[in-house]
Amino acid sequence: MWQFVLTSTKDDNTDGDSAYDGEYFSYDYSRPWANSVTLFAACLTDKPFRETTSLTSSITRGRLENGRKYQTLREDYWGPSDGQQFESMEMIHLMFLIHDHLEPNPLFRSPIKDPKNILDLGTGKGDWAIDVADKFANATVHGVDLFPPPSPWVPPNCYLEVEDILQDWTWRHKFDIIHLRLLFGAFTDSEWEDLYGKCFANIEPGGWIEQVEGDVRVLCDDDTLPADSSMASWGPQFLSCGERSCRKLDTIDTFMARIKKAGFVDVHEQEYKFPVGPWAKNKVYKELGKINMMHWDAGLEGWALWLLTKYGSPTPWTKEEVQVYVAKMKLDMKDPKIHSYVRM
Repeated sequence: MWQFVLTSTKDDNTDGDSAYDGEYFSYDYSRPWANSVTLFAACLTDKPFRETTSLTSSITRGRLENGRKYQTLREDYWGPSDGQQFESMEMIHLMFLIHDHLEPNPLFRSPIKDPKNILDLGTGKGDWAIDVADKFANATVHGVDLFPPPSPWVPPNCYLEVEDILQDWTWRHKFDIIHLRLLFGAFTDSEWEDLYGKCFANIEPGGWIEQVEGDVRVLCDDDTLPADSSMASWGPQFLSCGERSCRKLDTIDTFMARIKKAGFVDVHEQEYKFPVGPWAKNKVYKELGKINMMHWDAGLEGWALWLLTKYGSPTPWTKEEVQVYVAKMKLDMKDPKIHSYVRM
């Protein structure tokens, strides 16, 4: 689901879906995307935003739990920050680029032609921030997350920073675009309200906030997904984990109302179905399904371990129980008879 919010009344009608008409999109898998050179990590302090400080050893080292590496700034966030999870992030970035490859700008839909300052909240591996900085060489792009991104190279106008965005923001300018992607389960209800308030206070008049979220449920429209399969149980299992952790995973169904409540106007919403696996007849969506399978294969364990070992039902699961569940999920996902998808 794409979410656009414009703070003026102008509507350039840029939120329409693209018609693919069965054409084929070719992708060179040896190059994850043009100029997707990754990243310089900086630790932002109360000094001017162009200054950086050395990352402390605890931040760069992270903490190990159940064989996975996690960031150290907040112990209440479920996502790992290691190579396996970065691979999953790279796949989801590629999926959005392929999906919007017919758009004049496949990186965002906001109708801003010459942005000066761009902020990417929850930048992850940093692919989106890097590609935006490369495309808009005159803009300054800040990508922010709780952990240092994994590679040392970025465009000169891109700053990848380690920061808790729930704390006071220290940037000395407002932003033309604030971008968020797949932050479900990251915040409590009150923290979401606080975050959108910060966005509203730090965006330029006429600027845009653009958010992309996904449904944790695996869905099917033709009854090929067995009701007793692990794929069918996946979404309800994790929605209940989110409820128990007080960091709900139903963000795709709630964030638009929260954005409006923060004061943004002219809200546009677009929903898509991304296949899981190469079952779609349309060649673009078949390609998406292949990459989505890779995305899930790399991400499943990381999505499941923290939540299920702490908030699993009826009692927290063991690491071994999670690994068995993940193995069943991967087996179900490879069944060509199942026509599953996720909402985005």
